[in-house]
Amino acid sequence: MIEPDLIKDEELESLLTEIAELYGYDFTQYSKASIKRRVNRICLIDKFTSFAELRYQLIKQPSYLQRFVEEITVNVTEMFRDPSFYKALREHVLPRLGTYPLIRIWLAGCSTGEEVYSLAILAKEAGLMHKTLLYATDINPSVLERARNGIFPISQMKLYSENYILSGGTQNFSEYYTANYDFARFNDDLKEKMIFATHNLVSDRSFNEFQLIICRNVLIYFDKDLQAKVFKLFDESLEHLGFLGLGSKETIRFSKLDRHYHQISTEKIWRKQQEDQRRLINFNI
Repeated sequence: MIEPDLIKDEELESLLTEIAELYGYDFTQYSKASIKRRVNRICLIDKFTSFAELRYQLIKQPSYLQRFVEEITVNVTEMFRDPSFYKALREHVLPRLGTYPLIRIWLAGCSTGEEVYSLAILAKEAGLMHKTLLYATDINPSVLERARNGIFPISQMKLYSENYILSGGTQNFSEYYTANYDFARFNDDLKEKMIFATHNLVSDRSFNEFQLIICRNVLIYFDKDLQAKVFKLFDESLEHLGFLGLGSKETIRFSKLDRHYHQISTEKIWRKQQEDQRRLINFNI
């Protein structure tokens, strides 16, 4: 194992720049402390005896890149994670979205998909599934494939059921999936309105206009400049009066967008203001 302190900042930055130039995966604006921990973890698991050995493997063996991306991108998620957030969606957001003829929701950084299935259940129970499209994106194609399959460990269902009830769910949660030995396969009707695609928040542009964007526990791994860039991307992608949902430790409060959004409820959910309100605020600054 390499001691984290022995991975020099300039070596790490040089490697990340090379990866961006060679493969188009840009991690140069990720939080340095976080990415250094994960690079060290890769060295430990894959038994590299030096940072130079890891660099050689990445530069000379392109097939190893996917393995690197999987470890660098954090894929910790669960269904109805932070149930109070989903309860706020049920009570404050979905009723307003219900007035739209078509609802486009973007789940950015969807990881293995547990949250997009949670959103599908919310839309179904609100009677909005027929006019809802759920766009689930992630930088990592292998986790997207798992998300597309909708198969999760059966051992997680007790926790997910508890989260669902705390979020305001009143149905029998087990009716949404079929248990098969160690796994639970979620019903196909939940997948009908899901669209999965790779998308890199660092380098890719907006690809549609949405009424709700959810990106939770992703921005905490980005530095401030990259967070600002992603907030701009979300702002460009949100309709006026659209909603933005973030993770419990994330906020737009200190960004330039703060004055153009107002927080609803006590959860990390903001609503974008009308264009005329934005112009008025800009005029008075």
